[in-house]
Amino acid sequence: MPKQSPIPDELTKPFWDACNEDRLVVQKCTVCTERRGLNAMQHPPEKICRNCGSGDNLVWAEVSGRGYIQTYAVMHDVPIRVLQPDQPFNLAVIEIAEDRSVLFLSHLPGTPVDEVPMGAAVQVEFEVTPATGQKIPEWRVVS
Repeated sequence: MPKQSPIPDELTKPFWDACNEDRLVVQKCTVCTERRGLNAMQHPPEKICRNCGSGDNLVWAEVSGRGYIQTYAVMHDVPIRVLQPDQPFNLAVIEIAEDRSVLFLSHLPGTPVDEVPMGAAVQVEFEVTPATGQKIPEWRVVS
């Protein structure tokens, strides 16, 4: 399935640079983690911590790339032209193993339409987008 190519900006560039190195990173607030005992991870990237509101203590933390399928939908009528030839397709919500509040979306490559095993373990893989060569995270069901 062809993917859209994201255009990194100042805020998201560290995330996309890590993807190009086949690494998955998310933001983490060091103050909330160390002083408050929270996991304090967040994605998508933001300028401030969702917990404490500070922007001074956010770092990029590498995560394992493991997760679980939280839920999914089958897309039958998507308005994005580049995705229309592949309709219908799965669109799954993935929670990462390190912090169940950190969510990603995935088309679940290799999983037949509407045969998504709820709660199944997944592993990130990186796919190259055709327009710019930017790698993006996708998630594959693992047994």
